[in-house]
Amino acid sequence: MTNKIAPRKKHVNNKVLRWVLISCGWISLVSGVVGIFLPIVPTVPFLLLAVACFSRSSERFHSWLVGHAHLGPLIRDYLQGTGIPLRAKVSAIGMVWVSFPASALLFAQAFWLKALLLTTAAGITLYLLTLPTLPRK
Repeated sequence: MTNKIAPRKKHVNNKVLRWVLISCGWISLVSGVVGIFLPIVPTVPFLLLAVACFSRSSERFHSWLVGHAHLGPLIRDYLQGTGIPLRAKVSAIGMVWVSFPASALLFAQAFWLKALLLTTAAGITLYLLTLPTLPRK
């Protein structure tokens, strides 16, 4: 399969930063794979973070992930701008509105932090709602 989504041509020059990005990419990738099997852990956001890290650090890992038979389709449509599946949208919005208010109510002491968490949840929700939704196949 040919990869139509090329990584950024500009990789980081700093070797330490490159290895940090590769490490973060692999940690995100593993987290995304875990999310496939555990319903509470999201999959697509971790895969998008992994592909973003790989695009700046390793063309080989980026091409491998985007071209992967099982993981590639989860992120390819987003990267091409065609949208994300409705199920992923609903799942992501649901997780945002479970985790952010819970954090705001249970852990945040300061009012400004509670307001920031809820405002961030609203912003993420608006962003997700503006993304195109893939039609069912």
